[in-house]
Amino acid sequence: MYEHFYNLSASPFSIQPDPEFLYLGRRHSIAYAMLEYGVANRAAFSVICGEIGCGKTTLIRHLLNNLDPAVTVGLVSNTHKDILNLLDWIMLSFGQPYDGLSPVALYDAFQKFLISEYKGGRRTLLIVDEAQNLSNSALESLRMLSNLNVDKDQLLQIILVGQPQLREILRQPDMRQLTQRVSSHFFISPLQATEVKPYIKHRLEVVGCKEPLFTPEAYQCLAEASEGIPRAINILCDTALVYGFSLNSPIITARMVEEMLQDKYAYGI
Repeated sequence: MYEHFYNLSASPFSIQPDPEFLYLGRRHSIAYAMLEYGVANRAAFSVICGEIGCGKTTLIRHLLNNLDPAVTVGLVSNTHKDILNLLDWIMLSFGQPYDGLSPVALYDAFQKFLISEYKGGRRTLLIVDEAQNLSNSALESLRMLSNLNVDKDQLLQIILVGQPQLREILRQPDMRQLTQRVSSHFFISPLQATEVKPYIKHRLEVVGCKEPLFTPEAYQCLAEASEGIPRAINILCDTALVYGFSLNSPIITARMVEEMLQDKYAYGI
């Protein structure tokens, strides 16, 4: 809608997890380094937590784009408390047959798959997104799967990605055996106020923006209103650009942002 008016090649503030737009601020840079470290050092478990909209999934997509081709990856993202057949979903994520198999046969098939990958010189990585939705028994099942190894070599590496509740779940006494296998654990906090401007500028530069689109005061308003949550920043910036377009304004001012915020809050959005 406003892309042509502002000479942008695409929408810069989509809330879809697009690694092309990833801004590696301080906390995201550390989180990514921790993920790389876990994969490189064959960690049994790595855990990344953060608030809703902080960019966890985008970070994982970036990791997937930069993994060694010799790493076989499975991604499970449709987690929920009542999931009873977690291994079915794991097999599906790796493109392996699972339908009609008994629990014992399923486990045997998964173990043979891991061994086959190992013999072929490949490593196997399972990523579980929204892991806070899993029950304690499902997490325990993952721990048991992580015990599969050949001599000293780990056959399966697992990355758990989740909201802050995951951190609390892993602190429970009955999760001690799992947490003892976690090699890297990191919490992604919101962007600092000083990072909001470079975050916005980065996303605009990705779509070809060469001129400033926001005044310094507008950046400050956006930083305060978003509380540093990347998804909130995207939504607010996207709406602010619609306001600017409708007013035929080449730049977004703090007054426009404040008007937009007042309208949002008036409707409880």
